[in-house]
Amino acid sequence: MGLLSGMLGNASKVDPASLQKEYERLLVPGENIEQAYRLIRDLVVFTDQRLLLINIQGVTGKKTSYHSVPYRSISHFGIETAGHFDLDATLQLFLVGEDTPLAIDFSSNVDCFELQRMLAGHVLRQGQLP
Repeated sequence: MGLLSGMLGNASKVDPASLQKEYERLLVPGENIEQAYRLIRDLVVFTDQRLLLINIQGVTGKKTSYHSVPYRSISHFGIETAGHFDLDATLQLFLVGEDTPLAIDFSSNVDCFELQRMLAGHVLRQGQLP
């Protein structure tokens, strides 16, 4: 269901270790990729410090957009699990100062609870004093 899922707009899990070296130029020293999801060519990457949205554009894929969202700018988030007729799970991120949430669809084989637990850990830690 990987290719079909990607064509339908649902991201599937990717091995984070395989992306660590490839995207090391984007990462600050000591930053590690914890989870990553691919949507055809685009990537949603959760590091231990932020969320990276990588949008590969054009036919050749030479033009790429990198969007960085620090966890501290996420005011709250929601996850909607897949159902019988709705085969994708959706993550909604509400960013400080934005009215419309950022929505990311994931294939039904993605463990939404694992994703929620990891994201909650980062977002909740941002509210604590060092």
